[in-house]
Amino acid sequence: MFAKIEVNGEGACDLYRWLRSECPGDGETSDIAWNFEKFLVNGDGEVVVRFAPQTTPEHIVEVLPEYI
Repeated sequence: MFAKIEVNGEGACDLYRWLRSECPGDGETSDIAWNFEKFLVNGDGEVVVRFAPQTTPEHIVEVLPEYI
């Protein structure tokens, strides 16, 4: 559970490949740019939004009702 994994590239973990494909982000690439990038998955298993690393948990709580 606490082992280092790849989140970008050919060796990326299947979970992160799926997250990136479902919500590729705003940049030229779907790569995860830095630690603490966040994905919100709804109750149906759909990725509904991707938050930048700088996004605070407090901000997510404020906008969460938009995605429920």
